[in-house]
Amino acid sequence: MKLTYRPEIDGLRTIAVVAVILYHARIAILGYQPFEGGFIGVDIFFVISGYLITSFILKELITTGSFSFKQFYERRVRRLIPALLFVMLASLPFAWMYLLPSSFVDFSKSILYSLSFISNFYFHYSGQQYGAESGLFKPFLHTWSLSVEEQFYILFPVFLFITFKYFRKYLIHILIIGFVISLGLADWSSKNHPYFSFYLLPTRMWELLAGSILAYFEITKGHRSKHNTLNLILPTIGLFLIVHSILFFNHDMFHPSLYTLSPVIGVCLIIWFSNEDELITKILSTKLFVGIGLISYSLYLWHYPIFAFARMRDGTSIENGKFEWIILTIIFSLISYFFIERPARNKKKKISKILLLISISISILLLVLNYQNKRLSEFKIRSGMDGMRFDQNQLIGKSKNKFILFGDSHATHVMSYLKDISILKDISFYNVTESACISLPTITNYYNTTKIKKFFKSRESCAYLYKNIIKILNENKDEPIVVLYNVWFHHIIKNNSTKYNEDLKFNDDQENNERIIRIILEDVINLKKIANVKKKWIIVGKNPGSYNYNFGSFLNCYNAKKSNIQQPYHEVSGCEKKGLIKNGSNYLNHKLFKKIISSNYADDLIYIDVYKLYCDETFCYNFTDQNELIYKDHHHFTYEGSKKIVNKIVRTYNELKSN
Repeated sequence: MKLTYRPEIDGLRTIAVVAVILYHARIAILGYQPFEGGFIGVDIFFVISGYLITSFILKELITTGSFSFKQFYERRVRRLIPALLFVMLASLPFAWMYLLPSSFVDFSKSILYSLSFISNFYFHYSGQQYGAESGLFKPFLHTWSLSVEEQFYILFPVFLFITFKYFRKYLIHILIIGFVISLGLADWSSKNHPYFSFYLLPTRMWELLAGSILAYFEITKGHRSKHNTLNLILPTIGLFLIVHSILFFNHDMFHPSLYTLSPVIGVCLIIWFSNEDELITKILSTKLFVGIGLISYSLYLWHYPIFAFARMRDGTSIENGKFEWIILTIIFSLISYFFIERPARNKKKKISKILLLISISISILLLVLNYQNKRLSEFKIRSGMDGMRFDQNQLIGKSKNKFILFGDSHATHVMSYLKDISILKDISFYNVTESACISLPTITNYYNTTKIKKFFKSRESCAYLYKNIIKILNENKDEPIVVLYNVWFHHIIKNNSTKYNEDLKFNDDQENNERIIRIILEDVINLKKIANVKKKWIIVGKNPGSYNYNFGSFLNCYNAKKSNIQQPYHEVSGCEKKGLIKNGSNYLNHKLFKKIISSNYADDLIYIDVYKLYCDETFCYNFTDQNELIYKDHHHFTYEGSKKIVNKIVRTYNELKSN
């Protein structure tokens, strides 16, 4: 059933996709990122989808009394799958070149889950925080939103058909009740279970139902608003709410939640009150807005993998070249739209032929992924987790000699080898770690307490991290030894990680650097006092990081070794055995941190200098003495690479126990 075309809807799609692209590009102007709320572009898409899909289904039900599920799902397949597969196939060569083994495995899983319409579950259960730096290297992280929509497309038509057929007079009441329940769940879970709230359909349903409710009233009434004054005023207010959200929302706020009502209401106002004589409608209906809106799906598909692979090649801190990423995205999107999307949606092309091409594409995709993953397994590069997930609070090992491992992913990624060595060394350890979490409550007055509380409440796992360390310390009264292992300065300094601490940036001001050190260490000491622990604590500094993490280059090195080519490391492309130490947080970690701990805090803490284990005065090494890779990505250790730091931790622990 064909609906009346509304060009301003495509204009809204333009606002949504541009907001998302600028947000993911992390465009900065004079050090300030003006599009931190661009993630609400996805929420705009959800409202539009709910409105259009419900309009289509209800109009057919009311007009004919029935609904063709076959026709509906055929349209969805034509609309969504061919372009997605095209982007996935095009991404394979770059994944082959740039991804390290553990990352390629994750890349493969994200593709498979995306094709199964459940990538949102995958990213939720893998603990991937949306907006975290680690997510910048996952080319298909953005498919979580497509999975949410696809799940809606699968379930909602069935629900709507049954409700319309048997409970028609209660349909609007059911939609409104569903909206309220979903919104309430989203608001509660964003504070208590943020990963669930962000990624899954139940807490996103209210945004889709907002559009559905509009569609219901429009279809049943036969028109939208006829109030001329409101039609002239409210679209402007709607656009203001959307733009305000894009410019002033950020990751410190709960989302999705009651706050998210602002942009959702803005979209609803434009959809309901737009008309040909109103300024905002005219702007959104211009050729530029409509044109971008028409290719918005391709733009959304292409931008994230292009950005991810560019960052793998150039690094996350680059400021130049981001507009080139956007230009590339536009070029590939136009190709995708005109040569894939439009032909696939052409009804003259039989669905059987399209399904055949889809099947062939999926087969090629699976064969390539399977071949590459088998190839990677030959190199035996084990990640720190080695496929295992350790729950917080878990005691690993059975020995009475135990300590507590407390920290972020730098603590997590050594656990496989630590688990293996604990059997030999007669030790056990509690795991209190979580990726991308600051390990301290930041109790001192140097921090904005309100924002700190909001930050911890907005991240379920980080909040539990602090609760768990206190819990385990209270349960172990035998003066436990705690190993604090964290990317200290990565969390404190980076603007895009901790908005509440923008005054504490690393720079060349030594006084400011020492202030940062002082704040971190005072928090450690305060936490130690709160826990009433008398034993010394072990502090592990930031990892040096790999400067040759282009996987294609590493493969060249391994192939040379495998072929018994007697060639020095430096003569093999990308296979240099060592890389120059970079300035910045490495200097802060290596020099100042060690100096301050060894003087002012020697009575309470023991510092392990990771740089001393993996670097000399000029270089940090990328391979062990046995020629095994040290890093599995740009700063996490492989199983083999973690051995030095784990052995040092265990030796230090045993020395403390014997004193």
